[in-house]
Amino acid sequence: MAFAQAATFTFTAIPDADESQLRTRFEKVAEYLEQQLGVDVEYVPVKSYSAAVTAFRNNQVQLAWFGGLSGVQARKLVEGSQAIAQGYEDQFFKSYIIAHHSADIDASKEFPDISGTSFTFGSKGSTSGRLMPQYFIEKHLETTPKKAFKRVGFSGDHSRTIAQVQAGAYQVGAVNYKVWERELEEGKIDLNKVKVIWETPTYPDYQWTIRADVDAKYGEAFTGKVKAALLDMKNPDLLKSFPRSSFVEATNADYQPVEDVAKQIGLID
Repeated sequence: MAFAQAATFTFTAIPDADESQLRTRFEKVAEYLEQQLGVDVEYVPVKSYSAAVTAFRNNQVQLAWFGGLSGVQARKLVEGSQAIAQGYEDQFFKSYIIAHHSADIDASKEFPDISGTSFTFGSKGSTSGRLMPQYFIEKHLETTPKKAFKRVGFSGDHSRTIAQVQAGAYQVGAVNYKVWERELEEGKIDLNKVKVIWETPTYPDYQWTIRADVDAKYGEAFTGKVKAALLDMKNPDLLKSFPRSSFVEATNADYQPVEDVAKQIGLID
């Protein structure tokens, strides 16, 4: 099928960290997928979580590395699309609530009293930077973030959340634990200025989602080939860039808890 060979297979990823980091890591993934699939593969960067969902809906990309919430949103918009793989760690993901030292809040296993502080989420469409933290805030503080905090912000991504809380622009914030741990390892976090004060219970998060029409465009069983390539990704350098230890199978049903929470707090209908 000559057409299948000629068509470029494109994918994107939610911009959850610094853009230059994303481009470096996902262009490596594109090279890997190209070798495995035998078609041209291109990574298409986007500026926001909602732009990733829109690109998927409009068939500008056929595959996406989504967070839990953005994946649910995308699959609702594109009938028949499937979650096919998730990071091993995404089966039991978590968020950290972090605080600037001036807030004088101790780390605790109980939900901390953060009422009256200034608070920043990550992106409005982030599972770990907005959806799940908001759910636990509303559950424990028994009010909305708007009423609980003196000021609420949306930094746009996890790296910026850490930077803003570390600088004291916000007293408290919510962040993806994987980005926190990576930046801590890279020496970007000063624990004299910012620290983790609480961690959420676990929930399902990131996954690779593929459009339903790829087999028609790229050849029979192409979805299965993409899934196999992702599950067979063993290169430590590639995996570290996510950062994940491996990829495992995923299904749409795995993300029902995320959809349920999103409906509960009014982020989706």
